[in-house]
Amino acid sequence: MTRAAVLALEDGTAWWGEAFGDASAASGEVVFNTAMTGYQEIASDASYNGQVVVLTYPLIGNYGTFERAAESRRPWVEALVVREVNSTCREDTVDLDAYLRQYGVPGISGVDTRALVRRLRAKGTLRGALLQVPPDLAHDGGVAQEAVAKARASAPLGARPLVVEASGIGRQVGSGPKIALLDTGVKENQVRCLVRRGATVRVFPATASAREVLSWSPEGIVISNGPGDPAAIPQIAHNVKLLLDAVSQRGTARPVPILGICLGHQLIGRAIGATTSRLPFGHHGANHPVQDVRSGSVVITSQNHEFRLDESSIPSGSDFYVSSRNLNDGSVEGLAHRTLPIKTYQYRPEGAPGPRDNEPVFDEFMSDVREAVSRK
Repeated sequence: MTRAAVLALEDGTAWWGEAFGDASAASGEVVFNTAMTGYQEIASDASYNGQVVVLTYPLIGNYGTFERAAESRRPWVEALVVREVNSTCREDTVDLDAYLRQYGVPGISGVDTRALVRRLRAKGTLRGALLQVPPDLAHDGGVAQEAVAKARASAPLGARPLVVEASGIGRQVGSGPKIALLDTGVKENQVRCLVRRGATVRVFPATASAREVLSWSPEGIVISNGPGDPAAIPQIAHNVKLLLDAVSQRGTARPVPILGICLGHQLIGRAIGATTSRLPFGHHGANHPVQDVRSGSVVITSQNHEFRLDESSIPSGSDFYVSSRNLNDGSVEGLAHRTLPIKTYQYRPEGAPGPRDNEPVFDEFMSDVREAVSRK
């Protein structure tokens, strides 16, 4: 061991292990992900901005890291917590340890992640802090108490501009129907899924106004995933409402399909007057069952969110209905408009990591876009 590390939670517990990745300290909300693969996709998912992520699968790093698996321009996790970190077994890949060091992200291994996750499930999401010390100070009570104090002083998610931090610069890729994507922390596989289906995707930063988006005359609009509390970004939520209002005014004669994913789903929900609230310990994993309300069919989904749309708050006159529901806890997993091609999904149809079973969401969206274009 060259560096000892301790992860302390705001409830006063401390978890010792060996440091890897960058030699820095970190703090943030501590959440867990149950996926068995996809550690690089998880680390680079901007929805984790502001969070320390515990991976429940015990062997992490086996197949290394590589450019194709990056879901953003950098890893966004504040820190990574694992049972065992391994060197890569594949040529032409980079060790997870080196990948995290490159971007200044620390990690801790040797932690009983099963016990840690049981505590988080019992107590809900807790703030935490990770400190690194020389090996001779491992298990030092004073260091542990310092980490606990830092955990308790850690700022809540709503206190940081997480979405603005995660949003990228504007860009345009692909060829075909024009899709405006509002980047509130988009995963790259969403862009790839649209381009593969013949779309021209123009990515707008989260700070773009509704006027900027609409001035491009898009033939479809996507509101992406992203980090944090949707109630903490009122200006972005207002812009989403303006987009929704503009599309609603066009009606069925000149429709512009809208697709909301994860945070985008929540923002559209808030735009129609619904409220959002926090889940006890979030949904983070690649095996969450979701049922389509009308057909009864069930899909296994990839998920990563802390907040949910409150079903009882959906205005009865909004023309939106709950289209899908989580079978684990009954929470809302999707909305659909009764007459317009506006659909939202709390889960991640692009997977990465997780099943590709739900990529038909993009097929359906592009089909709606092409039908709308044909009416011009």
